[in-house]
Amino acid sequence: MGKKGVDRRNFLKLSTVAGAGLLFAPDALASTPGAGKETKIPMRPLGKTGVELPILSMGVDRPDSNNVLRAAFNSGIIHFDTAHRYQNGRNEEMIGNFFDGKPRSSCFIATKVMFDYPLRDNFEQDLLDKLAVSLKRLKMDHVDLFYTHSVSTAEKIQDKRILAVLQKIKAEGKTRFVGFSSHDQKPELIDAAIETGIYDVALISYNFKMKNIKETDEAIERGVKAGMGFIAMKTMAGGTEDADGKKKINGRACLKWIWRNKNITTVIPGLTNYDHLDECLAAAHDMALTQEEQDYLLALCDQESLYCQQCGECREQCPEQLPIPDIMRAYMYAYGYKHAQQSKETLLGLGLKQDICTDCDVCQVNCPSGFDVSKKIASIIPVVQVPNEFLT
Repeated sequence: MGKKGVDRRNFLKLSTVAGAGLLFAPDALASTPGAGKETKIPMRPLGKTGVELPILSMGVDRPDSNNVLRAAFNSGIIHFDTAHRYQNGRNEEMIGNFFDGKPRSSCFIATKVMFDYPLRDNFEQDLLDKLAVSLKRLKMDHVDLFYTHSVSTAEKIQDKRILAVLQKIKAEGKTRFVGFSSHDQKPELIDAAIETGIYDVALISYNFKMKNIKETDEAIERGVKAGMGFIAMKTMAGGTEDADGKKKINGRACLKWIWRNKNITTVIPGLTNYDHLDECLAAAHDMALTQEEQDYLLALCDQESLYCQQCGECREQCPEQLPIPDIMRAYMYAYGYKHAQQSKETLLGLGLKQDICTDCDVCQVNCPSGFDVSKKIASIIPVVQVPNEFLT
């Protein structure tokens, strides 16, 4: 076993001991609106926004999960995360139809808009137009939280044109708070956001398999001191234990591990069925990570799975400079989360050629997580040719 793996395991163990005092301080228990019955999902503050959210929220990944959305709301979940591009807007439409007629204060809605970088000349108007479309789909005059979608560089976080348009939509009341989302595990993105003084919230990948968890936690701590709130995604580390995507991961253990960090306000697992919802709710009502669950996660730390660390080392190794982390994320969506439609949308957003990875006789990428990159690319690229009606 390499030294990096040993260090990560030691940190996992140490954080459990350290968390006994700091991280397990009692959370506020609150009845949440919309349930029709009293529920007690613990609540945590979202930075200095003045908002408290249940520690469990819902990533709305599919437009056919209206019944799951209803069940989640009735269970005390009030924060629902979507994006302008998800299923060509059908996700936002589903949320809008569900909350139409309900008190606006009964939910906390976040959406995101993705855009090219470097910025195009019409960036500002394009973003404003997309937000207007999102609000129309949601049947709302504002969202609670607006993210710039899938940010990967500090330069993009600090771009003055981006910051100006974020301030504009906030001042105009089209969103209460602004933030950025990022799949890349780069603590420096958090520091870049802190420097601007503009971002209220960061939506970041956060799970037990991260190799730089110590550095990430330190950056999150700096962000919290600066007033930022943090929401976690990719919480299930790919959704399966194995690299073949055949054995479902223990979601309860994954979430409990995350909630030990009091600086994480809430998590947004993509809830698509009742079993997954029940599993996550059970974890929220019993947050203590057992020794058995800790040992289970430790055993998976250095085991290859479907989860790409998004470290970016492959970009420099690839002579074609392919966005390999994004392609691996699409692979995870299809084979881990079983969201082929989301996988296709991710790939289409990258503007890839159909014949990528055909010019090299031998792949020059040496993935630190052990991924056979060229094989995975060959397996996932064909999904863009599959008609949407055949995808889930």
